[in-house]
Amino acid sequence: HFNAGGFFKRGDMLLRIDDRYYQTQVKRAEAALASAKSRLASERGQSEVAYRDWQTYGRAVDRTATAEALALRKPQIEEAEAQVESAQAEWEYTLYQLEQTVIRAPYDSLLRDTLVSLGQYVSVGTSVAAIFAVDTAEVRLPLPENKVDYLHLPSYATADNDPVLPIVSLTTDSGGKPHQWTARLVRTEGVLDERSRVLFGVAEVQDPYGIDHAQEAVLRMGTFVDAEIQGRVVDDVVVLPRSILRAGHFVWVIDSEQRLQNRQLELLRTEGDTVLVTAGLVEGEKVCLCTMSGAIPGTLVRVAEDREQRTENRR
Repeated sequence: HFNAGGFFKRGDMLLRIDDRYYQTQVKRAEAALASAKSRLASERGQSEVAYRDWQTYGRAVDRTATAEALALRKPQIEEAEAQVESAQAEWEYTLYQLEQTVIRAPYDSLLRDTLVSLGQYVSVGTSVAAIFAVDTAEVRLPLPENKVDYLHLPSYATADNDPVLPIVSLTTDSGGKPHQWTARLVRTEGVLDERSRVLFGVAEVQDPYGIDHAQEAVLRMGTFVDAEIQGRVVDDVVVLPRSILRAGHFVWVIDSEQRLQNRQLELLRTEGDTVLVTAGLVEGEKVCLCTMSGAIPGTLVRVAEDREQRTENRR
């Protein structure tokens, strides 16, 4: 299975290194540990004999604390204990090296490239394969600075499963057939690009290869996609054609006497051929959708009936 494109579950063996040298090292470390433990046991036994002799013959003679410790072989015991700890650590390290001769997948992954072949000699630090996780996929999205305020961007305190994380719709066209995946904007890179003035966000797609849940189409790594991000909800917004907007964000409105009045609007943003108006209009007010040259405030106009109303009148 060690081929480019192969899937591996977490813990699956990718490859194995010849472990005979490492097994020998483990046996040598075990022998050194046993020898150190034997010496420690011998020193403790000699210390017990020395203690009995000191109890019998040495207590009547005044001795320093150092001389007493030497008589009871305490320094020798401490040295033997240190050697046991050192041998124990060396034995554990050789076991760790032996375990590393089997290279396993650290997560559910897809093998992107193989860098070694059967029978090849490798040294410590040699790259043997390139893999990537398939539990999630990340898409890096450039967010223009002037549109960042329209998004509910995740903060550093936002949890990955927070329901307020913006939904991102990813689409691509493959073989003339559109495919779509749902992602969430889980984080931003935190800084604006100095040249392009964009903030890069990261959208996360769960199970892009459909391993745990069957999907109509898989989202392969390296696929180009179009992203549509769910923005903030803004209430009381009026959508008008961009063509009727005059310099200074003015438009003509028609009052109750069918006369033109100049009105300045506050815009949220422009989107293609339309503008989003947040202030400047009153509910029920009529906006002139015609471009009239030479018009002045107070001009009397006639409102054309819409097609449905004219059809109803003829009936």
